[in-house]
Amino acid sequence: MARLSQADLIDLNRTFEERSPQELLEWTRSIFGDRVAALSSMQKSGNAICHMLSSVPLEMPILFVDTGILFPETLETRDRLMQEYGLKIRTLYPAQTIAEQTTEKGVLYLSPEGQKECCELRKSAPLDAVADEFDALIGSLRRSDGGARGACPILAVDTRLNVLRINPLVNFDDEQLAAYIKENNVITNPLHDQGYTTIGCNRCTTPVLPNEPNRAGRWRHLGPWSVYCGINPTDMDPDRSPAVDLSQDLVDRILGRSTDYMI
Repeated sequence: MARLSQADLIDLNRTFEERSPQELLEWTRSIFGDRVAALSSMQKSGNAICHMLSSVPLEMPILFVDTGILFPETLETRDRLMQEYGLKIRTLYPAQTIAEQTTEKGVLYLSPEGQKECCELRKSAPLDAVADEFDALIGSLRRSDGGARGACPILAVDTRLNVLRINPLVNFDDEQLAAYIKENNVITNPLHDQGYTTIGCNRCTTPVLPNEPNRAGRWRHLGPWSVYCGINPTDMDPDRSPAVDLSQDLVDRILGRSTDYMI
């Protein structure tokens, strides 16, 4: 195995800044083959990625975590994407139902500490269970989301899952995303039209007023210190993900270099 660090990706990230999302998706598929999947939580950015994959086209699985407490509109959006775009969406589930979890641990999401544990159990753990099937995961983070995502790189190492995260939409601002969705009639979650700027579990997501930040509706009852669930490593301290272990051949392909094994 070989080590791939975030520092190794500095030059590649710089050159990728001028690439279109579709070009980045094609590069990802060419490098990782069948060992790559996309992620979507059925929000605007993720659905734009889904549309791009269907229109390029690039066949790959899309991973969707059903926490068991999602809005019905979110599940209906997933079903529409499969039916109308012909996508292979693989739904992942937590080990326990929300009723089983509550019986064992109580209502976790009523405190900041409990919220972190709940998101760990219901969002992050299902991804952990399939991580060894992939070397790369395509996300939909955008710098215009603000906060910790303001400096999100296109390529980011994720040590927890030991994969490379690819974020093709990092340079899409809100206007560009809205334009892409309108021009391509992208399927979107109907909750976006009901005041929900971001959409998570039904217990912890509310609509947002016009003068509020986009993420004000996430964990509103816990205050502004709880704005991320932790499923995206770039939302955390960047030192959390310094390097991942991949095959030497794959690291060479990512970095576009050849290795001389002659002694």
